Amino acid sequence: MAEDLSLPDPAVVLDLLEAFRRSKTMFAAVSLGVFDALSAGPRSATALAEQLEANPGSLQRLLDACVALTLLQKQGDAYVNTPAADCYLTSHSPRRMTGYLNYSNEVTWKLWANLEDAVREGSHRWQQTFGWEGPIFANHFRTEHAKREFLLGMHGFGLISSPQVVAALDLSRFRTLVDLGGATGHLAVAACQRYPQMSAVVFDLLEATPMAEEYVASTDLANRVRVVAGDFFRDELPAGDLYAVGRILHDWSESKIRQLLAKIQARLPSGGGLLIAEKVLFDDRSGPRWANMQNLNMLTCTEGQERTLAEYEALLKEAGFASVVACRTPSPLDAVLAIKP
Repeated sequence: MAEDLSLPDPAVVLDLLEAFRRSKTMFAAVSLGVFDALSAGPRSATALAEQLEANPGSLQRLLDACVALTLLQKQGDAYVNTPAADCYLTSHSPRRMTGYLNYSNEVTWKLWANLEDAVREGSHRWQQTFGWEGPIFANHFRTEHAKREFLLGMHGFGLISSPQVVAALDLSRFRTLVDLGGATGHLAVAACQRYPQMSAVVFDLLEATPMAEEYVASTDLANRVRVVAGDFFRDELPAGDLYAVGRILHDWSESKIRQLLAKIQARLPSGGGLLIAEKVLFDDRSGPRWANMQNLNMLTCTEGQERTLAEYEALLKEAGFASVVACRTPSPLDAVLAIKP
């Protein structure tokens, strides 16, 4: 029988059919400690199985899958980390993303299992998935382990994105950056590294400040970056001429965003700025893919959503900001800068 050449290429369907398997392979290898164990050097599947207390044959299947995903390489019968795995997937690396990956495996993966119900009902899935009530971020900080994993996840992500965000637009006119919800301080540090005239304040919940203090102290910028505890919805904001909200606005409802933007605008001096770090949707909302996937992620786990530049501009001008400019970056976050007249 002749092949029907009029049929569409099924490649996109087949790729997506397998995509979740690739993600889970990486998540499982991180969770089991594969990359940490191999950071000491090449190991055979048998030796690694004994160390990790895993079934040798089953572990070999996982290791071979990681080779196929270019996370591991084979040297004879031994396995070794690729440079990317050593950098991002080992818990000892200063640029590790293991916190974000473990959070994705233990929390986000389960929330996404109920995506259909999130779409039907238009609300996050914390109660359905885990039986948890209360504010969204109370769930992130339910235990010391959960808090540290979440903040480490944001830190690894931020080390990739923050240098790109602060370089995307010229911020040299500003003197004091206040990073609201600044987590470990990665954006504040990146800004001060790029702009020698700038000092910064990392402003976040009390539970988050110890890790910010730890990270800032590990840099050479401890004399230019302060860490202050507070709730940006409830407490007075530290003074500054540039405020930053990185991966903040996409978490919250429109009413809470309007409240926060008005508060920032009132606190800024004339000519002060607001830097927004989010992945901005195309005008027709057809991409970029990272933003579309993050938009669904916000549906399953927050009150918020991703937005187009026009949507950000409308919110900002309603809050009293004037000029709004944006720059896309090759990182997972773009930069939007609004100025108070």
